[in-house]
Amino acid sequence: MSCRNISMACPREKSRSPFSFIARNRNSQSNSRICFELKFSSAGMVPAAVTTDVASPSRTTSEEKVYDVVLKQAALVKQKKTGRSIHEKKLLEQRTGNISWDLLNKAYDRCGEICAEFAKTFYLGTLLMTPERKRAIWAIYAWCRRTDELVDGPIASHLTPRALDRWEERLAGLFEGHPYDMFDAALSDTVSKFPVDIQPFKHMIQGMRVDLKKSRYKNFDELYLYCYYVAGTVGLMTVPVMGIAPESKSSAESVYNAALALGIANQLTNILRDVGEDARRGRIYLPQDELGQAGLSDDDIFRGKVTEKWRNFISGQIKRARMLFDEAERGIAELNSASRWPVWASLLIYRQILDVIEANDYDNFRKRAFVGRAKKLVFLSVAFGKAVAAK
Repeated sequence: MSCRNISMACPREKSRSPFSFIARNRNSQSNSRICFELKFSSAGMVPAAVTTDVASPSRTTSEEKVYDVVLKQAALVKQKKTGRSIHEKKLLEQRTGNISWDLLNKAYDRCGEICAEFAKTFYLGTLLMTPERKRAIWAIYAWCRRTDELVDGPIASHLTPRALDRWEERLAGLFEGHPYDMFDAALSDTVSKFPVDIQPFKHMIQGMRVDLKKSRYKNFDELYLYCYYVAGTVGLMTVPVMGIAPESKSSAESVYNAALALGIANQLTNILRDVGEDARRGRIYLPQDELGQAGLSDDDIFRGKVTEKWRNFISGQIKRARMLFDEAERGIAELNSASRWPVWASLLIYRQILDVIEANDYDNFRKRAFVGRAKKLVFLSVAFGKAVAAK
């Protein structure tokens, strides 16, 4: 589908940014040589339904499910623990400690190369972070990217649910200190040092399972859960690494909610950007009930004609995404000061895509909205100014 938000990254640079660094990009034909090499081991509330206007917020079943996860992740950060017992944590550190520092450094460097190649703007933003945090973010990004490649890469046509089961088993192994290859080793080392929980990673894999069997979403409740799986999870993975500012008076829960909002906003932006590309693959990532309320159907999307009904419908969807970006913006200042730059960059660049869709007269059937290199550099500079000003 529409680019999963890996880009804190990856928007063609896929954005799934640490607040979503991975908006999932199913349409990118990426070079997947990054993935499976060098084995060494044996062993608040989101906006409700939108048509032409945004309705009053209301918590849905999917929101409640995700909110429970947010509460757990916030509690782990607040307590500064990984959810493991002291004994389990020591065992994990011992196991990852058996890997030579030379090999571990190479593993982290390779993760950094992947981030630099596929998420250039975000990668530049990570360079201001402390070495330990920067490397940990790279490791998380590399895992998310590889997970995305399972569904979007060259082996995607052969992917089976059992393959995703094996990937999840491998994930459990690295969280227990049994990495399978060098990329796993980097992430295994990361989770031994930061209060990172396995649940968001498992949920991202669940998002890949959804893509294997689902190409329509009845309502925003269903779409929200999908966006959480493939993009919102990244915020929950990365906040423990980025850290909450010591001077912040906000609750950990509110910071996580902002991270989640950015992930959802980025993914909704990907969906709106890629309507035409997704339709050519037989996929529609728009709420079916809201399409009906706007007087539209799947056939209208497959025909790809921009009408007044379509403009009004997409305008309402853009309003929803912008509300989520606004919510996300309020949480960035609460992050550790050195971690704010890449998150600001992700937010500003992705939000600009919505402006481009409007400038294209809502033609997201044939015109792909993108932010050019020159503008990205401008936004990177603006993001740096915002990050510094918040200190």
